[in-house]
Amino acid sequence: MTPRTATAAGFSAVLLWSLLALFTAASGTVPPFQLAAMTFLVGGLVGVVTWLRRPHAIRSLRQPPLVWALGTGGLFGYHALYFAALRWAPPAESGLINYFWPLLIVLFSSFLPGERLRASHLLGALLGFAGILVLFLGRGALDARTEYLPGYACAFAAAFVWSGYSVLSRRFGEVPTDAVAGFCLATSALSLLGHLAFETTVWPQNTTQWLALLALGIGPVGIAFYVWDIGVKRGDIRLLGVASYAAPVLSTAILVLAGHAKPSVTLAVSCGLIVVGALVATIGTKRSTR
Repeated sequence: MTPRTATAAGFSAVLLWSLLALFTAASGTVPPFQLAAMTFLVGGLVGVVTWLRRPHAIRSLRQPPLVWALGTGGLFGYHALYFAALRWAPPAESGLINYFWPLLIVLFSSFLPGERLRASHLLGALLGFAGILVLFLGRGALDARTEYLPGYACAFAAAFVWSGYSVLSRRFGEVPTDAVAGFCLATSALSLLGHLAFETTVWPQNTTQWLALLALGIGPVGIAFYVWDIGVKRGDIRLLGVASYAAPVLSTAILVLAGHAKPSVTLAVSCGLIVVGALVATIGTKRSTR
């Protein structure tokens, strides 16, 4: 697989994550940890099903404890921290702080062997974050209060966990992507424990909600993590970091098309900033490959 193909695979994860809000809204009122337990179970089984034709792939689960700690810690740690942030702080502020992770990926990638952080990559990431800031401001004034500090801290920690997981995954490039199925199943089990400890069980109420939950597990919480693993290990991780800013904008656009949100000027401006940021980062990538 060429780096360009791997980068495209990684960007397909961003496209799948843009469906997260739509499918989550359509899945009803299932509590966060329960939703994670159910969807990560589906996501893990997505990988396991492929082993029926490749029985040898199950050997990918034989990984050192450090690899399991990275994979499970990245998936479960990120979601647990983000859920805590949403519980202790407003979603707008939590989401904005959490979206430092693409910028952190760009910055952290400079410490990888053979990688070099160019000004164009940093500028592209900053333009992308500016686009996210415009998007969140367009939804309403941000309400920063001291009582929300625990939630803000969790959102910021979640950004570090996900960016750290993504960048460190490249250091373990020899670990096959099939291992992600095991990480998803472990995350499902830990999420179930979190659900039993903190939540009351609420099941989907109709067929539409069950189908939305299934689609959530197959796509944004399933296939997305497999192709993201391919992208960050074999593709241009800096460009993927910048491109990740497209996820919340595309998500909002999909909600508009589905009738769950209204179009706005801020959405258009946000799209423009993120596209420009991606183009700037792409120019830097082309120069670095010459």
